Amino acid sequence: MSEEQTHFGFQKVPKSEKADRVADVFRQVAGQYDIMNDVMSLGSHRLMKRMAVEMTRARPGDTVLDLAGGTGDLSILLSKRVGPSGQVLLCDINADMLRVGRDRLIDAGHASLMFVQGDAEQLPLPNQSLDAAIIGFGLRNVTDKEKALRAMRLSLKPGGRLVVLEFSKMTHPVLAPLYQNFSGLWPKVGEWITGDARPYQYLVESIAMHPDQETLKAMLQTAGFVGVGYDNLLGGVAAIHYGEAPFQDEKTATDPAFESEP
Repeated sequence: MSEEQTHFGFQKVPKSEKADRVADVFRQVAGQYDIMNDVMSLGSHRLMKRMAVEMTRARPGDTVLDLAGGTGDLSILLSKRVGPSGQVLLCDINADMLRVGRDRLIDAGHASLMFVQGDAEQLPLPNQSLDAAIIGFGLRNVTDKEKALRAMRLSLKPGGRLVVLEFSKMTHPVLAPLYQNFSGLWPKVGEWITGDARPYQYLVESIAMHPDQETLKAMLQTAGFVGVGYDNLLGGVAAIHYGEAPFQDEKTATDPAFESEP
């Protein structure tokens, strides 16, 4: 029997291959990742990240997870919120991205951060160990998004908040084609800066294949989050989704329906 397929951009590939293919993409761009983010978003990604971190409601002393944290932009912002009594865990599945992030943050004096190489679908964390978690522009690269969302929910303490910052679907019919034309330039710009257009072609395709706002909202609810909602940014170029892990009178981390898969 043939293996179940999933999307890698517009391609259909076996599920077992996607993680390695995504890893190859980010291995190629790790050194220029921050530069390309500024170019492709015209700097707006920095404001989006600040807004997303604010929505985690992280407080001094909290333990928070920056999942798919890459080069550490969100970890720096989170560390300012949780202070010296708190803990920020920067987790990424890609060793090259994690190395760039670790070197950058340690050089900048953020030696108190913890760096973990791990898979979003099988977080190397105890259940109910986090006060908040955030994944910024990383969910679309996850093979099994539903499984990853459940893993994030299990890792949060009751009342702990997940924030998902991700590219989304434009809601304005006039602006949508303009944005599509603009994003269509990213592979050419990527080739000019890094010498390779392929990672940025994947970026464009992965955004197109990512679930829209309402679909992702429903996925969070199915994963067991409560108080789920989202805010559109720049007319839907990106969106910030959020939800909380339930307390004991709702579905909890001990609910058999939401136990981690074997």
